[in-house]
Amino acid sequence: NRYGENPHQQGGLYSYGGAEMPFEVLHGKEMSYNNWLDLDGSWLSAQDFPKPTVAIIKHGNPCGLASADTLAGAYVKALASDPVSAFGSIVSVNRTLDLAMAQAMSDLFVEVVAAPGYDDDALELLMRKKNLRIVRPTHVPLRPLSLRSIYGGVLVQELDRSQADMDPAGWTIASARQPSADQLADLAFAWRVARWVKSNAIVYVKDEATVGVGAGQMSRVDSVMLAGHKAGDQARGAVMASDAFFPFPDGIEAAAKHGIAAVVQPGGSIRDDLVVEAVDKLGLVMVLTGTRHFRH
Repeated sequence: NRYGENPHQQGGLYSYGGAEMPFEVLHGKEMSYNNWLDLDGSWLSAQDFPKPTVAIIKHGNPCGLASADTLAGAYVKALASDPVSAFGSIVSVNRTLDLAMAQAMSDLFVEVVAAPGYDDDALELLMRKKNLRIVRPTHVPLRPLSLRSIYGGVLVQELDRSQADMDPAGWTIASARQPSADQLADLAFAWRVARWVKSNAIVYVKDEATVGVGAGQMSRVDSVMLAGHKAGDQARGAVMASDAFFPFPDGIEAAAKHGIAAVVQPGGSIRDDLVVEAVDKLGLVMVLTGTRHFRH
């Protein structure tokens, strides 16, 4: 590393047991501590989706994440989610990066781009940016655990890669109104995005693309309002995912004011009945997954 999280901090990157590093830098200057952190979240989130997907990450959170039939199409949707925040971001994709994708991102200043592979013409175009770090994986590391240092020790846990709660077939429809097929598809997408957003996490989604992300707020209703502010008019008719339950109806009421039509959340609050009552009063759809996805 060039240095740690800030220039006055020393830092370094170490592999498990002296194993080969999982990424190689094909072009650009040395990766920083922050680059590696954001690459980790960006890469893992992009690989979590089955369709061609682009994840744009800034300070550990997705500011845009979208799927489409092509990477270039997904990139356009992901960038539209929050183009201001995307400046200086980390971009990861889950398919070989082609020329159309390289051309689509040519006007944006990006710190790092990561892909499973690169077409020759795409790589040639990307390498014209001298400050862009171009990265690809060397192998898939065995990484069943997450390790995090704290003062005087190390916290260890399994990675949050559960798949059972990602299938809408296992969800419970808590509202009187039933979700449409399109809403279910967007709810499934939003739910998958939410686990990559720092808590309290709220994600607004339309057409398999984030349109507003509320991340890291200490109050869930504040995250709802932040996502609504980011989404603007795009919130109307969109769906919302929450990484944990709503302790009060206020989050649902705030979402409805922004135009949210359907909600996915774990459930489990002692006031779930009041939340469902608010959902039905407002004419919204709500589904419960039964699984929480805190991320700190």
